[in-house]
Amino acid sequence: MGMHAGAHIVWDWNGTLFHDNEAIIGATNAAAAELGLEPITLEQYRAMYCVPVPRFYERLMGRLPTEAEWEVMDVIFHQYYSEHRARCSLTEGAAGLLADWRSAGRSQSLLSMYGHNELVPLVRGFGIETHFIRVEGRTGPSGGSKAEHMVRHLEALTGVDPERTVVIGDAADDAVAARHVGARAVLYTGGSHSRASLEAVGVPVVDTLDQAVAEAERLAA
Repeated sequence: MGMHAGAHIVWDWNGTLFHDNEAIIGATNAAAAELGLEPITLEQYRAMYCVPVPRFYERLMGRLPTEAEWEVMDVIFHQYYSEHRARCSLTEGAAGLLADWRSAGRSQSLLSMYGHNELVPLVRGFGIETHFIRVEGRTGPSGGSKAEHMVRHLEALTGVDPERTVVIGDAADDAVAARHVGARAVLYTGGSHSRASLEAVGVPVVDTLDQAVAEAERLAA
């Protein structure tokens, strides 16, 4: 067993383990175009992105989308993303980090706001499913926060102590979800948020997944 065998990582998927920035920004622009909005860059996306997602579109539009507009954009976003995610890959070094953490006798799980039925075969296709004691995606409507999902996720994990759990993600919402259950968080700059917006959350911010795992081990010790 590893020196910190009781330490547990809850990994985020999109923008963290799965490097899908190009598909995300393309899908966002495709959805926004339905309402006649101009395309944005990845840097602009990172500066404005927030959850719940309709609030992000409020920043783009200057107002909250109507329910009908949100439904249209949500459908377009997921259609585009599903078509273009095949070009995306795991974040550099992710597979090795997952294997090493498991080999050290520590546990890890995956919690994503991406649809569960799409998430599981995607994870399985990369050959990393066996590294996790639980892989869980969203089963309800899109656009919500991760906090309540995190509660149910940890409750389903036998023997996992929230105080020795670290959430690794790329969004402020990951830190909010961790705090909600009494866990720690490390935020990674390679995904959906700018470094400045992540640093404002008040948790460790890192530029690589190697650094994220090292920080998680320190926090869970």
